[in-house]
Amino acid sequence: MTSYLLVDHVSKTFPPAEGRGDGLDVFDDVTLEIARGEFVTMIGHSGCGKSTLLNIIAGLERPTRGGVVLEGREVTRPGMDRMVVFQNFSLMPWMTAFDNIRLAVRAAHPGWARAEVAAHVQRWVDMVGLGGAESKRPAALSGGMRQRVGLARAFSTEPKVLLLDEPFAQIDALTRGVIQDELVRMWSATRNTVFMVTHDVDEAILLSDRIALMTRGPQAKLAEQVEVKLARPRRRADLIDDPEFLRLRTHILRFLVEGSLTLT
Repeated sequence: MTSYLLVDHVSKTFPPAEGRGDGLDVFDDVTLEIARGEFVTMIGHSGCGKSTLLNIIAGLERPTRGGVVLEGREVTRPGMDRMVVFQNFSLMPWMTAFDNIRLAVRAAHPGWARAEVAAHVQRWVDMVGLGGAESKRPAALSGGMRQRVGLARAFSTEPKVLLLDEPFAQIDALTRGVIQDELVRMWSATRNTVFMVTHDVDEAILLSDRIALMTRGPQAKLAEQVEVKLARPRRRADLIDDPEFLRLRTHILRFLVEGSLTLT
């Protein structure tokens, strides 16, 4: 596999509270290589540092040791080449859905004409099924619609890497399934490189090419990586009774309960 995004022996230690103690080693010596266009998901218990690692890739936090390299360049700060979709939506509450997306597009493409920006934004509004709601502000949108805006905003900037931090955690189960399908459709159309963290095993198998499993924190480690060889496109209804899906699901759940196992 050719490394497009490289997490290179990254460790993170938070300083001790009020200068006491030795600090908190969240995770240690994590190395992860992601190919261009690959969809990789990380699963682990709360406290293992999944979101912290995502923030390091985004440039929002600095590693204590090691580094992140994207297309041969070290990541040292946030950039438009890495877009994050947070679980709390993170929309500008005073802006309409259209303007929330347009703000990101204008930042990514400052040389575009106004009409070109508007056409690009409308394309992504339509892609996520928000036609007719683009003039509404976030307070007037459901949780699912707000996350659609967040996904459209991230994809519309055409980033090198899309970072998803439990993006469906605040959405009800039925809506979550619909938006997962929309995410797959957008990813299939763009082939963005995606790194996602989640607690949802079924979601990870449905979406991913590969799943990275973290041990419990603190001092969590990357225990193993599981390839998902289920054919695409994947339909949730077809996976329920698929023997390979059941095998992967059982293995990951056992890992989360008992620790790392060897997939056979």
